[in-house]
Amino acid sequence: MKAELRFVGKSVRYLVITHRKSLMKFHTLSTLAVLTACALATSPALAQSKDIKIAHVYSKTGPLEAYGKQTATGFMMGLDYATGGTMMVAGKKLVVIEKDDQGKPDLGKSLLAAAYSDDKADLAVGPTSSGVALAMLPVAEEYKKILLVEPAVADSITGDKWNKYIFRTGRNSSQDAIANAVAADVEGTSYAVLAQDYAFGRDGVKAFKDILKKAKIVHEEYLPPATTDYTAGIQRLVDALKDKPGRKVIAVIWASATPPFNALADADLKKRFNIDVGAGGNILPAMTAYKRFPGMEGATYYYFGMPKNPVNDAMVSRHYSQFKAPPDFFTAGGFSAAMAVVTALKNSKGDASADTLIKTMEGMSFETPKGKMSFRKEDHQAMQSMYHFRIKVDPAFAWGVPELVHEIKAEEMAVPIRNKR
Repeated sequence: MKAELRFVGKSVRYLVITHRKSLMKFHTLSTLAVLTACALATSPALAQSKDIKIAHVYSKTGPLEAYGKQTATGFMMGLDYATGGTMMVAGKKLVVIEKDDQGKPDLGKSLLAAAYSDDKADLAVGPTSSGVALAMLPVAEEYKKILLVEPAVADSITGDKWNKYIFRTGRNSSQDAIANAVAADVEGTSYAVLAQDYAFGRDGVKAFKDILKKAKIVHEEYLPPATTDYTAGIQRLVDALKDKPGRKVIAVIWASATPPFNALADADLKKRFNIDVGAGGNILPAMTAYKRFPGMEGATYYYFGMPKNPVNDAMVSRHYSQFKAPPDFFTAGGFSAAMAVVTALKNSKGDASADTLIKTMEGMSFETPKGKMSFRKEDHQAMQSMYHFRIKVDPAFAWGVPELVHEIKAEEMAVPIRNKR
């Protein structure tokens, strides 16, 4: 739209071209009124939006729906907590725009582009799936806006596919692997690994292989992410392990609505072949099968009974009050992402521009249900604690209870920097 201003005595006549055919409308206003209107329209203080728009792109439906919904619950609960119930930062209202990627990379990519361009989102959070995250990374770079990744895990997100607009509060595959190696890397142990055949599974196995120094991986079994019949895969794992000397373990890297743990328990591997099962943490419904593996050790990102800090206390209390149940694995992740967003916006005095947020967030520390996290400057990965656990069967709980063996603090983990910055 173009406008031409012409002063005529004490009034201003201005011409506005309203469309391509140059249809013209003339208006006459007082000089003072027009000049005041122009001043208001161009005033930096008033030109700035009073809202900060945050797009949350996640698996509201699809294979990882359970994880996505937990993240969304935690994110909104965290924003409420971090803003003292006001949903305001620096005088600006936080507006969350939810988008369902259904676990589909192409859809996630287009939804993020629409959020940045059509919805005018200032920044984005998500997604649930590593495959979707990898498709979304270039979009953040194209639009030059922040994407805070939570909870997608693949190393490559903050590794070789990373760009400067990407931050991550979720743990990465290397953090999972290093933490699990605390319990797993024992001399004379042979591992066969069962993982999903996409970025989450393959990056997880690679990180685990890179970390192990004493134990060895003798077989890698990759199955489609939506697998529900594990019979053939388990047989191949057994064949690879059954004749090995020493301790034998099937290590599982899996995230789906139908994880393999019941199938592994049904195979009675310990009794038949002296083969153990090892795994990291998971959501509580998936951990019902962990009751069938008493004494199993691993490492987890979060379990509500482990961290001892005011933020976790607040989240657990709020979640029990609202849902009559404890917060879960990904609820803590969403809450942590919210704490990071609000901390950054408070520090930037409400400036949500990418350049300002990058400067603000690099090296920034913030409180979470897991304690303090800090964004590493080199790759924007959040450095954080992990938890070495041992499964205990307690009839009071529907799931195998992960008892804390040791909190593995961030400074204890030499997490590799895998990007090319």
